Amino acid sequence: VQLVESGEGLVQAGGSSRLSCAASGFTFDDYTIGWFRQAPGKEREGVSCITSDGDTHYASSVKGRFTISRDNAKNVVYLQMDNLKPEDTAVYYCAASRRLTMRAITDLRFSTTIFPYWGQGTQVTVSS
Repeated sequence: VQLVESGEGLVQAGGSSRLSCAASGFTFDDYTIGWFRQAPGKEREGVSCITSDGDTHYASSVKGRFTISRDNAKNVVYLQMDNLKPEDTAVYYCAASRRLTMRAITDLRFSTTIFPYWGQGTQVTVSS
């Protein structure tokens, strides 16, 4: 399983950026993909996720500003981030979990522990 994140790293406040998570080495259609982020000195937190059925979940801090989508033909998940704020500055990671349901995600509070596969992360810096 390989996950590789990419996207624009430096954005001004109020601007937009789109992150991509390219997946390989597994049956992409069977997996829920999540986006997480970790700011300096803080714990890694869930941002958004999308199941194999296309169900989506967003953290309250990004709801209405971020949009997650997936292209199963290309094995890619996107995170469109609009109206970015300085507090969105963090390393962003994508993660994968096989057949993880939205019920499990909400019951387990979108924990990092339910995603066994992780990318290396990509830095996003939002300047004020």
